Amino acid sequence: MKSKSLQDLDAMRKKLADNAKANELAEQARIAQAKRAEAERNLFTRAVGKVSPIANQERVWSAPQRPSTRPLQQDLDDEAVMHESMSDEFDISTLLDVDDQLSFRRPGIGTDVTRKLRKGEWSIQGQIDLHGLRSDEARNAMGQFIRDAKRMGWRCVRVVHGKGLGSPGKEPVLKSKVQRWLVQKNEVLAFVQAKPSDGGGGALLVLLGPSQSI
Repeated sequence: MKSKSLQDLDAMRKKLADNAKANELAEQARIAQAKRAEAERNLFTRAVGKVSPIANQERVWSAPQRPSTRPLQQDLDDEAVMHESMSDEFDISTLLDVDDQLSFRRPGIGTDVTRKLRKGEWSIQGQIDLHGLRSDEARNAMGQFIRDAKRMGWRCVRVVHGKGLGSPGKEPVLKSKVQRWLVQKNEVLAFVQAKPSDGGGGALLVLLGPSQSI
């Protein structure tokens, strides 16, 4: 009877030892798993080194601008401009009315139009100053100005070309070229030399046709 009690005690001790061993192994496995998980989390840090968060800065979001639509007629007009040539050799001597003050009127335009233009009965709606530009630059700038004025519906504009006092020999080279260029522009119905208060011999007042007529 006593021998059986000892055997039962030994079996219990062995079972407790086995349980303790199993618990120890489970704990070791849990610790190892935690270490592997920590190593994976720190993989990026170990690869690139220590990093710091970017300081918070105010940001302004701007919506992308959509390209503006261009009317087909404008594209056609611009294409025509590429082939447009205002010659410096165009002879306008027979087209100008040369009296005490120079003027031009297209065929079919009465003298009353230039008279009213000279008297200032047409309000000046815009102007371009060609001072200091080379001939090619002035021609392109004036051509673009006339086209823009037509698109905005302007009827009377001023073209300032200067009196040529700063040119070699004090010859008003740009003045005569501007007259030739304007005569070759179909948009121009007439022009006159400006009044002294509007520039005198250094400027022209230009009358443009109505937008729908050109």
